[in-house]
Amino acid sequence: MPYPAYMQESIRKVEATREKRLKEEVPYITVEQRKPLLKENHPDYIEAGIRELLVGPNKGDRTRNELADLLEGNSRIDPDKVGLIQVDYDVDVLVIGCGGAGASAALIAQENGADVLIVTKLRLGDANTVGAQGGTQAADRPNDSPVLHYLDTVGGAHFTNVPELVEALVKNAPDMIRWLESLGVMWDKNPDGSMAEVHLAGECVARSHCCKDYTGLEEMRVLRDEIKCRDINFLEFSAAVELIMDDGGRVAGAILVDLETNELIVVRAKATVLATGGIGRLHIQGFPTTNHYGATADGLVLAYRAGCPLVDIDTMQYHPTCVAYPLPILGLLVTEKVRGLGAQVVNVDGEQFANPLEPRDVLSSFVIRECRRGKGIETPFGQAGVWLDSPLICLRHGEGAVTKGLPATVRQFARFGIDVSKKPMLIYPALHYQNGGVKFNADGSTPIPGLFAAGEVEGGVHGKNRLGGNSTADIFVFGRRAGRTAAIWAKGAKPGKLTLEHVRQWQRELTETGLTSIRPLSPKILPDYARQPYDYLADYVRERLALGQIKI
Repeated sequence: MPYPAYMQESIRKVEATREKRLKEEVPYITVEQRKPLLKENHPDYIEAGIRELLVGPNKGDRTRNELADLLEGNSRIDPDKVGLIQVDYDVDVLVIGCGGAGASAALIAQENGADVLIVTKLRLGDANTVGAQGGTQAADRPNDSPVLHYLDTVGGAHFTNVPELVEALVKNAPDMIRWLESLGVMWDKNPDGSMAEVHLAGECVARSHCCKDYTGLEEMRVLRDEIKCRDINFLEFSAAVELIMDDGGRVAGAILVDLETNELIVVRAKATVLATGGIGRLHIQGFPTTNHYGATADGLVLAYRAGCPLVDIDTMQYHPTCVAYPLPILGLLVTEKVRGLGAQVVNVDGEQFANPLEPRDVLSSFVIRECRRGKGIETPFGQAGVWLDSPLICLRHGEGAVTKGLPATVRQFARFGIDVSKKPMLIYPALHYQNGGVKFNADGSTPIPGLFAAGEVEGGVHGKNRLGGNSTADIFVFGRRAGRTAAIWAKGAKPGKLTLEHVRQWQRELTETGLTSIRPLSPKILPDYARQPYDYLADYVRERLALGQIKI
C-alpha cells in the first residue's frame, strides 16, 4: 500500500527541503507560549467532551464523558446473589493485571514471603507494556542525576505532579534498570559496554535505556518468564468485576468472572494490588489509540466504587506521532525514539513547524493546529496527518541507521510497501496514556486499607502530562514498591467477614440520583467493536477505490 500519487507530490517537497532542514533548528517554545497553544488545540480543552461526576468520592470533579459514564456505572454483580462463604482462592497478595507493574509487584511480593495470585482478563503479559518502544528513563550517566530527571519530569507536567512520587521515581530508577538487567533484559550497549541511551522529548540529557524499539516487549518477555520460572500462580481470561471488602473497611480480595464460562470466581486476599493499566480503548473523543485490547479503565472503576479517590482524571495524553496512513495500522504508535534519533515533523510543503522534541501535549497541539490550518495531508479515508521525516536519521547517522535502531517500525510499514528509511511516515496524535488515576502513596498504598496500586492505573506521578520513557520507569519502580508494601501488609493482616455492602451502597446512590437506568454496566471489560468491522471495511473499500486499485 505505497503512498498514492498526491502524497508523493508532497513527499517530493519534503525531500527537496531536507538538506536545508538538516542545518535548521526550531527553538522550543516558552512556558507562556504553551498555554494558548494547548488551550486552542489540545483535545483536553474541548468543553463538550468533559463533565462533572455526580456520585462517588470525586463528586463535582470533571472528567471525560466516556470515563464518567463508567465511573458512574452499575455493578455487574448483584451482591444478594453472590455467595462469599465459598472462597475459590485464598492468598496473601492478589495482583489484578499482569503488565510490567503487575508482574513486578508479584515477583517482589513473592520475594518478601507472600503467597501470590495474579489474575488477568487476557493472557499473561497482554498489556500496554509490550507496546512501549521508546525506552525507560533512569539517570545513571556521569553527566546526569536524579535531580535533573526530577526537574525534567515536573517541568514536562507543567509542575502538576505530586513531588514525593516523582522523588521516589527518579531515586529508584537506576536500581530498577539494574534489576531488570539482572533478570535478563538485554539493554542496548555501546562497544565499551556502557548503556546506549537516547534523548527523548523533554529530557535535558539522553537517559532513556532501550532495546531497539522493542523495549517494552523485551522487558515483558523477561518478567513473564520469571513469573513462570518461580511458579507464581496466575489465572488468564479472568476479569475482576468487583473488589471485596471486609467488615473492617479493608479491601479483602475480588470477584472475578471467567470470560470463557461466565462463572464467578471469589478470591480472598489479605492485600490486593491494582495494576490494570490504562484507558485507551474507551477512545476518548473518538481518537484512535495505541493501547492494547484490554485498556478499558477497569481498575479506576473498581477503586472508585470502593471509595478510593482519583486524581488528574480531567486530562489524557495524546501521543503526537501515531500512524495516520495506511489504514490497517491507524493509531499504531510511532515511537518517540524516531524523533530522538533526529527525525523532524514537517507539513505538506516540507516545512518544519515545531521542535520535534517538545513535550507530548505541546507537539500534539502543534500537529493538530497545522492540520487545522490546511497544512496537513488528508488520506483517502479522510484522516489528516503531517510527515515524520524518518530518512533524516540515515543522513545524520549513516546508511542503515533506521533499520538498526528501529526494526519494529521498519517491519510494520514494510508490510504495506513503505520503506521508512527512504520515505517519511504520515502521523497524527492518538490517545496514548491515562495521565491521572488512583490516588496513592510512594510506597504503593492507597487511602483504602488493603488496596495498593501500581502503573498506569495510579495517578500523581506524571501530573497532567507524562514524558516519554517515564511510563515504563513508573511501572517497574512502583510495581516493586507496591509488591513489597503489600507483602508486608499481608503478614500482619487479619481480614474480617467478607462483604459486598459497598456495592449495595453504590447502587442505592445511583438510584437516589436517577442514574441507574441511564448508566452502563461497568467495568467495561472489553471494548465494543460490534459495528466497527463494517465501518472499517467501508473505509478500506473507499481507500482502494480512490487509489484505483479496485473497480466497481
